[in-house]
Amino acid sequence: MAFSKLNRRAKIKRRIRKKISGTSKVPRLSVFRSNKQIYAQLIDDVNGVTLASAGSYKNKAAESGSKSNQAVVVGKEVAEKALKAGIETVVFDRNGYLYHGRVKSLADSAREGGLKF
Repeated sequence: MAFSKLNRRAKIKRRIRKKISGTSKVPRLSVFRSNKQIYAQLIDDVNGVTLASAGSYKNKAAESGSKSNQAVVVGKEVAEKALKAGIETVVFDRNGYLYHGRVKSLADSAREGGLKF
């Protein structure tokens, strides 16, 4: 039985989510990567609330440039929104994606923006 990429990612995602959870003080920074866009959310899992979000969709700064550059813009934007909301520390959730390429670019730019994880 051959596993598809989606099945593999879902398995990795379940394994990660068993270990990490976000609170209102230390939310989970969740990354979603589609073929064309990238999104990031700060999630409080205790209350089931999204505290802040950013994405490359309809984002003037992220429209131009490569997909890695879009990830950098989104990372800085989500860090800016988090600091405005009084959040400095987060738990990074790569959502089953490898920590490489766009996911790594987003994480690095969020760190540069002032988030600690």
